[in-house]
Amino acid sequence: MDLTTRVKSILLQPAQEWRKIAAESTNVGALLSDYAGPLSAIPALCGWLGGSIIGSGFVRIGLVRGFVNAVVTWVFGLAGCWLAALVIERLAPTFGSRGNTAQALKLVVYASTPAWIAGVLRLIPALTVLSLIPALYGLYLFYIGLPAVMRTPADKVIPYMAVSAVAVILVVIVFGFFASAITGVGQMATF
Repeated sequence: MDLTTRVKSILLQPAQEWRKIAAESTNVGALLSDYAGPLSAIPALCGWLGGSIIGSGFVRIGLVRGFVNAVVTWVFGLAGCWLAALVIERLAPTFGSRGNTAQALKLVVYASTPAWIAGVLRLIPALTVLSLIPALYGLYLFYIGLPAVMRTPADKVIPYMAVSAVAVILVVIVFGFFASAITGVGQMATF
């Protein structure tokens, strides 16, 4: 399935799309390079343009520094997706779920779709706060994707989702800290 079709389907018909996604055979490399890579570049590039060209108030980040930050943020975002998938995979037996790293990564990357698409809001730094709305939709996608992709029993979906969300938030904070330390630009990794 091509990227555009998958994005539309996961956003507009998630229940049906999760069933298709669960049945697909794929690997970690393909998920990261063919889906997560291009989509996670949206907030990184838009953040670079918004921070370096438009700026926030009277503050702008230099073009080179902003570009380095975009690249580091993008790389850490992809690494964060993979790490979050590993955590979700390791948690699976605790919640009566089954799945390998690729299945867990499917859950992470496809549930991240709304947040990545909303990354276009970073073109205008003042609008970045609106990204919280699509992020909440991403949580909903994660919620309805767990039973299909990780075969999670209905009574374990919410606890599994809550523990996974805490783990993902911690990964974002840690990777955001490292990205900021490397580039000197205060920004969280986006995935």
